[in-house]
Amino acid sequence: MTPDIALHESERFRAAILRCLGLHFDDAKLGFLGEVLQRRLQKLRQSSDAYLGRLEHDAPNDEVGPLAQELTVGETYFFRNNDQFRAFAEVVLPDRIHVQRTPKVLRVLSAGCASGEEAYTLAILARETMTDPSWDVCIRAVDINPAVLEKALRARYSSWALRETPPDIQRRWFRPDGRDMILDERVRTAVTFEARNLVTDDLDLWQPAAYDVIFCRNVMMYFSPEQMRATVASIARALAPGGFLFLGHAETLRGFSDEFHLLHTHETFYYKRKGGQKAGASPLAHVLSPSNSVSALAPSFADAWVDTIREASERVAALIPAMAAADPPRRISAPAWNMATALDLLRKERFTEALTYVRQLPPESGDDPGILLLEAMLLSHGGELAAAAEVCRRLLQIDEMNAGAHYVLALCCENVGDRAAAAEHDRVAVYSDPGFAMPRLHLGLLARRAGDRIAARRELTQALILLKREDASRLLLFGGGFNREALLALCESALRDCGGKP
Repeated sequence: MTPDIALHESERFRAAILRCLGLHFDDAKLGFLGEVLQRRLQKLRQSSDAYLGRLEHDAPNDEVGPLAQELTVGETYFFRNNDQFRAFAEVVLPDRIHVQRTPKVLRVLSAGCASGEEAYTLAILARETMTDPSWDVCIRAVDINPAVLEKALRARYSSWALRETPPDIQRRWFRPDGRDMILDERVRTAVTFEARNLVTDDLDLWQPAAYDVIFCRNVMMYFSPEQMRATVASIARALAPGGFLFLGHAETLRGFSDEFHLLHTHETFYYKRKGGQKAGASPLAHVLSPSNSVSALAPSFADAWVDTIREASERVAALIPAMAAADPPRRISAPAWNMATALDLLRKERFTEALTYVRQLPPESGDDPGILLLEAMLLSHGGELAAAAEVCRRLLQIDEMNAGAHYVLALCCENVGDRAAAAEHDRVAVYSDPGFAMPRLHLGLLARRAGDRIAARRELTQALILLKREDASRLLLFGGGFNREALLALCESALRDCGGKP
């Protein structure tokens, strides 16, 4: 904390920043915010009370820009996270070209464009990919920081900004000028730059169905959950049905919107706005339908994780036959459903009763994700993997980013020998819920069996960290009969086998 700025003033400043810029700062950043506030007060020669009162009432436009310069990160480079640009060129552009529209216009928004490298990369790829001259590509690039927009308009970059740009593209679209590189005029004119605040109700920016593609990478990760939810709603409204959304690698729509399908190609995740495809088609169809039919249930191979957890709870194997012989219990009323009751039955190893409890719920509860997930796990541990997979697919029709369902499907795919599909489901689970330990552990074990020691060490190291803080009820549900200590010991042993250090 600076000597001249009191704690309560920094806290007021933080609240005002959240309201006018959408940026969220935790308590550890209060000192930094105090320094920024002090610089603004000295620059404007205002008292803190007068300045903060203006921000809290109605932040003036001429102050939003300077604050953005102080508080946002503008460093980027051409072809950053190139896997997403490959998906843009090889999946998104062909898809949108295929959509019949008159006139032939592709509309792209780069939201939080910083100094222009992302928007110009998109323009380069559009020119390289779309050979039909009748198509017009319009790229709108917006940012709240006027300083980075000025740099973008100059289109003059250092060699460091082109460090990931392929040499042939550098030769075609840049010319050297001293120590800098100047972007080709044909690319520059494809992009329009504007100063915009993403968190305001900007009707011009967020017109309905205004864009085919939106890149909004590494922007909303700084927003509060409420502001992210509002911004995602604006993005969904502004994307055409079937349009595409790219977020940063550390960002996800999980829990923020159900307006999008999740896609995974080119080793990256991105989203497709619902409503632009034939009924019944699923962008994750290649993931949901493993090459080996789960219903065939080929014999498991040695040392498979699904075998390990089944052997750890062999008493569950009799669970399904016991169900057929049991007298049908009284149906549970929907309001009486409680996940804690089912988990308590699991904890007490009363597996038959747990599945009975789940299956005797009224029909209207059949779409409850918690009920479906618990049923799938009980079935998988009981060896009924075809039935477990079917329940998971029902669940994914409701919530296609359900991490637990993808993890169970990974076990099912491993059981029939389809390790590629198993790893794919694990990766979707990890993306959907980065704190979920079990798919990380499974990915590590799959990589270890495939002889990929580097990948195994990476995944097992992360799994070890996550297992130590995983929720106890989730370990009970997904741990396959192992407690936390046993899972940690297993992970440490596998890590040592791969040359890693627990």
